[in-house]
Amino acid sequence: MDNSISSLGSGGNIFDGWRSISTALFMALVGYSVMVSVPVLSTAWVGLLGFTAEQVGRVAGADLGGFSLGAVIASLFVARVSRRLLVMIGLALSIGANALCIGFVDYEQVLWLRVAAGIGSGIFTAIAVVTLGGTTKPVRAFNLLLFAFAFSTALELHVLPQLSMSGIYQFFIALNVICVLLIRWLPNRPLNVEELAQQEAAQQDVEDWKVPKFLPIICLVAIGFTYVNIGGYYTYIELAALADGVSEDWMGPVLTWSSLFALVGCFIALYCSRFGLFKPLFISLLAMAGVVMMLSSGVTDMNVMVSMFGFMTLWTFVDVYQSSMMAHMDRSGTLVALMPSVQGFGQFIGPNVAASVLGAGFGYNTMFIVSGSMALVAILLYIGVFLYMHRRKTMMAVTT
Repeated sequence: MDNSISSLGSGGNIFDGWRSISTALFMALVGYSVMVSVPVLSTAWVGLLGFTAEQVGRVAGADLGGFSLGAVIASLFVARVSRRLLVMIGLALSIGANALCIGFVDYEQVLWLRVAAGIGSGIFTAIAVVTLGGTTKPVRAFNLLLFAFAFSTALELHVLPQLSMSGIYQFFIALNVICVLLIRWLPNRPLNVEELAQQEAAQQDVEDWKVPKFLPIICLVAIGFTYVNIGGYYTYIELAALADGVSEDWMGPVLTWSSLFALVGCFIALYCSRFGLFKPLFISLLAMAGVVMMLSSGVTDMNVMVSMFGFMTLWTFVDVYQSSMMAHMDRSGTLVALMPSVQGFGQFIGPNVAASVLGAGFGYNTMFIVSGSMALVAILLYIGVFLYMHRRKTMMAVTT
């Protein structure tokens, strides 16, 4: 065991040290940086590289599809291979691919380089999420991640539009290099049997849903549909606004300030915790579908502002409840490790579905309807989980 790490843990859990948590938070934010900066990247690929709207969807989908694949790769080896080695491999791949993107600017070249960059980001982001999930209080750790997510998103959406295309890639490279310097603070292995027993003892005050494994798998599928909606909307929101005559001078501040509304989502989620997990999740997903579909009648200065502010608030709110539900259902963390993969896969499908809608000539109006409907599919899946849990609880009450 690495003494420099184990000494940081509280109650025998090496994942509870503040250096471990801080490093995992930073790496997760870096890994998600492309995901949150997609509107800016989309505009840059169109304005600076001359890609078409359909090509933008393919490239964004390639990056996030690679992200999903990288997270799956990490989940396969995280219990058997040095986690620091996995992170180093992911960072090296991300740095190399972003560096090559500076020199190779043709569509086909960028497409495959973004796949490679996404795989690298997915690997080290998955390790970061697993590290947060290994803490004694994973729900609190994920809340910290989403709280920091609001500030990092605002920073990126403010800074990146001021950079050239090569400057954007260099920004990503610099963040990855900082991660390399922090690797030593990550726990290198999972908890052993004795440490897991200590963690469970510390979690006795937390509700533990002993559920069949298919339920958290259904929740992962629902998260995937949620992110199909997010991916389609978020990739094209700025391009759709510009196409409908909204000025770039208006959209820039809207994107930046709306990202801070993620903090509002965090605070509302804390307040709504008294209402359980299901009701707030149902309402927030329904509202998310509404703020996306409201743009199907056309984008104006006011409705895009309302839509973006509502969307960013709900994105964080929904993630808090989806992550919390997974943490309750999967204490081992095996399926929690797949959350970045599912998120990335959803954001791979989302831009590609949206690109196909645009490529077929249906326009942004139809695209917003298709994207918003994915949140409604997620609601149906969660309703199925809720009905199963309610029925099981009723049967247990009858038998006792």
